[in-house]
Amino acid sequence: MHKIPDWYILPSAAYTISRKQIKYYNFSDKKPENGDTVYGKITRIGQHAELENKSGRIHRLNEGSTAIFVFGNRYAPDFYEGTIPEMMETKVDLLARSGIVGNVQVKNSSVKEPTQVKILGYICDSSGEVVNTRNYPLIKPSKTEKKEDRAKLLLFIGTSMNSGKSTSATACCWALTTMGYDVRASKVTGTASLKDILHMQDAGASIVNDFTHFGFPSTYLLAEKEVVKIFNDLDLKYANNPKNYWAVELADGILQRETALLLKSPDVRSRIHKLIFAAPDTFGAIGGLNVLKQEFGLVPDAISGVCLSSPLFLRELSEFTDILVFNNMDCNLKQLSELVL
Repeated sequence: MHKIPDWYILPSAAYTISRKQIKYYNFSDKKPENGDTVYGKITRIGQHAELENKSGRIHRLNEGSTAIFVFGNRYAPDFYEGTIPEMMETKVDLLARSGIVGNVQVKNSSVKEPTQVKILGYICDSSGEVVNTRNYPLIKPSKTEKKEDRAKLLLFIGTSMNSGKSTSATACCWALTTMGYDVRASKVTGTASLKDILHMQDAGASIVNDFTHFGFPSTYLLAEKEVVKIFNDLDLKYANNPKNYWAVELADGILQRETALLLKSPDVRSRIHKLIFAAPDTFGAIGGLNVLKQEFGLVPDAISGVCLSSPLFLRELSEFTDILVFNNMDCNLKQLSELVL
């Protein structure tokens, strides 16, 4: 085993790991697993030229930069689909700014080739065991049964990534906090990134968290029971007070695998107080409403997202539905209070 030098970047995908646990690295032919941590060096700068650390700060990367990385899968239509290698490799792709590595399977033609990482070895503890983020969960509910009266769940979903879900959730966190309510915020699915939940915290959410707090670098390709358990464990830990609100975002679009699984889950459906749907344009909103109704039997309580920043999109949408709409970039406290309360 080799001692790790004092300086390295510890990214947000390794959220459950502390520097005290990072002592050694050792290269082996062990098959990579979801959450396995490795020590590596940047050999080529591509699409991602930065790393987000555990505090949410951004580090600029250079060829030769060293960091801790985490094996994981990624589903991101705007970027890549990437998966964990079947066997240990010396060169892998940086799949996300949060430090997830794997092999790119397909990429959006508008983005660059991935940044490349040379794997120097697995991160090992003092006994030589590989350090895996999933072995150090930060959230462990003390309760196993949900009482009937619970915090009111505001569920934020959308047509796709970058449709405005997080901005809508942030707007509602601000409104609830301004009105004097305690709101907690969670992102249940997606790829490790602190940006969204930190925006919700900045808007007043008293507690924020996501799947990385359980040690998952992403939720892509997790078993259904694992994804539902993340939701239920967060519910048990942070949504017990019926006077509070719980803002929850599901990543990507409603057709994405894990989001669709949760939207069909009775554990999730039974908890919805308000359902907010985000779309980038009128046609996306109208198509999304049809899919929600036909595939999931759901009708949102409000529509928001990128499309509602345009008066012309709003005019078009009003011809097809009378569902409440709100502009998440220009928060109207009276309008938001009518929605969330």
